[in-house]
Amino acid sequence: MPSQVFAMNLRASLSENLFAKFNRLLDAVGFDQVFGPRHLVAVKLHFGEKGNTAYISPTFLRQIVDRIRELGGKPFLTDANTLYVGSRTNSVDHLTTAIENGFAYAVVGAPLTIADGLRGNSEVAVEVNLPIHKEVYIGADVVHADAMIGAAHFKGHELAGFGGAIKNLGMGCASRRGKLAQHCEVSPKFNAKKCIGCGECVSHCPADAITLVKAKARKDATKCIGCGECIAVCPQQAVSIAWDSDVARFQKKMVEYTVGVMKNKEKHALFLNFVTRVTPQCDCYGFSDVSLVNDIGILASRDPVAIDQASADLVNALPAVADCCLQSNRSPGEDKFRGVYPHIDWTVQLAYAEEVGLGTRAYELIYI
Repeated sequence: MPSQVFAMNLRASLSENLFAKFNRLLDAVGFDQVFGPRHLVAVKLHFGEKGNTAYISPTFLRQIVDRIRELGGKPFLTDANTLYVGSRTNSVDHLTTAIENGFAYAVVGAPLTIADGLRGNSEVAVEVNLPIHKEVYIGADVVHADAMIGAAHFKGHELAGFGGAIKNLGMGCASRRGKLAQHCEVSPKFNAKKCIGCGECVSHCPADAITLVKAKARKDATKCIGCGECIAVCPQQAVSIAWDSDVARFQKKMVEYTVGVMKNKEKHALFLNFVTRVTPQCDCYGFSDVSLVNDIGILASRDPVAIDQASADLVNALPAVADCCLQSNRSPGEDKFRGVYPHIDWTVQLAYAEEVGLGTRAYELIYI
């Protein structure tokens, strides 16, 4: 049976602005039936790396927070620390970045927490008993919350193809140990011919696994943790992933972590995908490139698999924006994410999520 995915476009008028329309979307998805009095509600989002501009606007988060408070709940905004070196590696820098990006209490009306603590090791081992993981390591604040909203900015991703509801929870809620467990089999390759010895990869490697030898980057495979930060920061594109089954396995691990995040919250969870500023890269980058397609709108569902499938379908149905990075797959109906990342089959995460019972890829799209 298909899951319901509700959607709103971004048309507005004097009689109904986008916030009023957004609240109608929350009504349609049954928001008031999901959350109740005294619920500690984790609103999981991405605060955006410093320099990024594509993350969800804090003013929309305020709408969510106010609705939860009206129901007697206690909302808090949260994310977990990153594995890579950046402006969100520890909770001090992470919270500072979040506030500088507009998520101050005065704006969003709720406190911010970093789910896995000061240095990313405040975690709970959650039993899932799935083919790859028997237990997964989730940020403690997420596990201890009574309910959850996954508010995801839908965009491209260099390992998953795209990042939506599943990536927001599975990767985003994992503690540092959990993130490492998901990445550890993804090993980057270095192309010495392209390397100019700038040292960006050396300074950004959290494991001290890269050194410069005769002005060329060299990786110590025994130290590499597979976080992929060197791929993100290399200005010469001299670092790449070994495109094999490891990337598919990474997606499956991410799904299993999502199962862990959802455990005991199935009746008290809601998913929102903001299909706006659909950038080629994740919001973990310190910049935001031109969107792949025009803004589509906001989707809401109780099913994380259905909402991701619907979001991907809507993006791929559109023509590419004229000056975006796509060199292929620009026409309506062509796969924009495969155009950016031709070696990544993003359907792996959805097929596996359906297989392990996280949701269904079949959906009914209902515009409000």
